Amino acid sequence: MSRLVLILALVLAPAGQARPNGGEVDVVCRIKVLSDKVADVSSLEAWKRSFIRDGMSDEEKALAAWRTVASFQHQDSPPSEHLQQEENVQDAIKMFNVYGYGFCSMASAHVASLSRYAGLPARGWGINAHSVSEVQWDGAWHLLDASLVNYFPKPDKRIASVEELIAATNEWYAKNPGYLHDDRKLRDFMRADGWTGWRKGPPLLAASPMIDAGGWWPARTHGWYSTMQEYDGTTGKPGTKAFLYEYGYSQGYRVDLRLRPGERLTRNWSNKGLHVNMKGGGAPGCLTMETGKDSLVYTPRFGDLAPGRVGNGTLEYDVPPALLKRSGPLEIRMPSSYVYLTGKLSLKSAGETAVLFSDNQGLDWRQIDRASGARELDLSPHVFRRYDYRLRIDGQGPLEQVRIAHDIQHSQRALPALGEGRNTITFGAGPAEGTVTVEGSTNLSAKGKQLLYTDFRPEIEGMEPNLFVGGSGKGSITFPVSTPGDLVRLRFGAHYRARDARDGLDYLVSFDGGKTWKTAGRAAGPVAGHCHYVTFSDVPPGAREAKVRYAGTSRNATGIMNFRIDADYKEPRGGFRPVKVTYRWEEGGRPKEDVRVARKPDETWTISCAAKPLMKSIVLELAE
Repeated sequence: MSRLVLILALVLAPAGQARPNGGEVDVVCRIKVLSDKVADVSSLEAWKRSFIRDGMSDEEKALAAWRTVASFQHQDSPPSEHLQQEENVQDAIKMFNVYGYGFCSMASAHVASLSRYAGLPARGWGINAHSVSEVQWDGAWHLLDASLVNYFPKPDKRIASVEELIAATNEWYAKNPGYLHDDRKLRDFMRADGWTGWRKGPPLLAASPMIDAGGWWPARTHGWYSTMQEYDGTTGKPGTKAFLYEYGYSQGYRVDLRLRPGERLTRNWSNKGLHVNMKGGGAPGCLTMETGKDSLVYTPRFGDLAPGRVGNGTLEYDVPPALLKRSGPLEIRMPSSYVYLTGKLSLKSAGETAVLFSDNQGLDWRQIDRASGARELDLSPHVFRRYDYRLRIDGQGPLEQVRIAHDIQHSQRALPALGEGRNTITFGAGPAEGTVTVEGSTNLSAKGKQLLYTDFRPEIEGMEPNLFVGGSGKGSITFPVSTPGDLVRLRFGAHYRARDARDGLDYLVSFDGGKTWKTAGRAAGPVAGHCHYVTFSDVPPGAREAKVRYAGTSRNATGIMNFRIDADYKEPRGGFRPVKVTYRWEEGGRPKEDVRVARKPDETWTISCAAKPLMKSIVLELAE
């Protein structure tokens, strides 16, 4: 029998509808299903359309950033992807859509990233057992704490800064010295006189509109007593002081739902107990919580219609028979907007086949199976914590079946939930674009847990393994980028350090193999830490390969803490074909279902609920 190499490709599928410029549509890109009851936070651009309005004051923009993080991120044990220097998820849009819970340092980073995207200066603080963010407007800094959900207006209605809170707290301690560093006494003071004692504390703390009658913050996990300690001006250790700190964020993730024939995405308003920390790290408390109860008691006030916070969905792909009959090399790529938790490959072949796997955009392949007949392969060890990978099947004889199934994690909060009464559903699809992402941990101790930056085969000159410029004072790291279709734009940046005003990182791109370079931006000093991301759209027609370079100079500590590169490209066989949308929920314990087929790339319809719905699932797949 003649040898047959099968590579299951993203861009190949059975005959579909015609594209406007000819050919068949094999993938529908950028699918969105939105409810008028839940704001669209699927990308930075979508967030800005949802929350920022013409004519808004800078204070209103900053409060919109704060409210978004408070609405879509709950204070809880953080998800650890091991992609960034601090291991946790520092991308605001990823946080809102994939997880919906995290620590205070992450909330600080997310308020900063959204505020800067809205054009406002922002920064972070490390205080006593807490991390917070400040945003600048009207020439002053203002504390906006989205993790404990508070801020503090002064008598003139202007929101106080961290330093003003520290001053107010220490002024009270000077008059009441027995309470400093005494958690028990502060708790007793808070609940004295029928839980009104806290009102006798610093007037600035009592002025917050978010504190309740008993001195508790909205989630009721922290109260006046903890705030008095957080703003004592220390880091919790004698002789230490609160300090400015850049909680370095990532930027570039967006929800990019795409479907091929045979592919189905199910997102559930429930979970099976699966989460990204289940192979090391703590499970979030909200995994088993109900909205409106326990520490999620406050979330309905912020528009939360979901029954819980952590969602487990599925991404399934039954490779169509017509693909399996093709001769010659075939390949499949499995990009996902939601993090993979498990994976299973069901395979049936007439002859012996080898299954190869790549999670670094096809730069390296490793064999994970070689056999014949019907079998199931556990992909979980290979895909856990990943968002993209590729499979290759190399063998003799035809394939009879290939099925891929994954459990994924997503936040329930950001899903397009229904409310009681009339709901307007907006469907959208396009443009026909895909994205290749280059992102690996700069912390080499993450090996075995996550991709490292070295897995993308960068060219390194004059930089240490930790990606700081070496002793020569000049250094660069250059990443190759390759896409299956013509490049449209490059979006990239870094969390970096450049302590000297004369130093920084130049962001450079090349489309001719490094012969010539164009400047895309500069991450300038002097900063102990800062984040800077750019979008570069001056791409030569037909380019499918690029090099992205971070070139630094260093007189005093210049380097990269973490980075992300997103290469957007035209999907060669992308376009539109009808998409089936299935909503499932309950009303008064009775199951309800709404099934619609969107036959145009932009449609709206309504779903009416006679009673408050208990959301169950939303399923997306191409219509037959």
